[in-house]
Amino acid sequence: MKEELFKLQDVKYRDFQKKLIPTVDPESVIGVRTPELRKLAKQLVRLRTSKTAADCKGTAADGKTATDVEAFLKDLPHEYFDENQLHAFIISEDKDYERCMADVEEFLPYVDNWATCDQMSPKVFKKNKDGLLLHVRKWLKSDRTYTVRFAIGMLMEHFLDDDFDPEYPKLVAKVKSDEYYVNMMIAWYFATALAKQHDAVIPYLEEQKLDVWTHNKTIQKARESYRITPEQKKYLKTLKRK
Repeated sequence: MKEELFKLQDVKYRDFQKKLIPTVDPESVIGVRTPELRKLAKQLVRLRTSKTAADCKGTAADGKTATDVEAFLKDLPHEYFDENQLHAFIISEDKDYERCMADVEEFLPYVDNWATCDQMSPKVFKKNKDGLLLHVRKWLKSDRTYTVRFAIGMLMEHFLDDDFDPEYPKLVAKVKSDEYYVNMMIAWYFATALAKQHDAVIPYLEEQKLDVWTHNKTIQKARESYRITPEQKKYLKTLKRK
């Protein structure tokens, strides 16, 4: 897929993007804009799902086959950041839950930055939340930064509305890490939870159940949110810790 990605390269965007993902080797950034990556991912998903492993004679306009798509997904670790992004978007478009989850499990150990982690959001998970929750519980116990971040992101995305349970913020609060990108996601989770499940989550700040940095970052992000009322923001300010 490297050739296709370099054809879509935007040098100015590459130089800008390098600054946003400090954990990634700058030389690994090709500079493909997200809309182009999503478009390519959708084309590859259609190709992948239109042919079985035993019948890959059909080709996409650029000459790729379903076998090429499978080979790309198995070729880990990828050399370029943009390959990781494309991989995440392919996974996100898959409508087969079992295959999608298998791909997520295989790919997660190679996710090395917040962008790839956060932009991997499989649509099929919405209809398979019981199965997803089992994996989330396992991912939260991982020693890999972005596996844990992904788990918290899935709880934030899928389990803060009708499927909310007071047990879920407890799971997030139990995560203890020195990793910035884990703690930032914890703060993001609780800030979002304050907007959606305020009464169930505010005790985590009132009773100081989070570490000081994450506690204060949660308050900051919540007070920046338009979904938090002025009265709530005023109260949150009183809970800030030194």
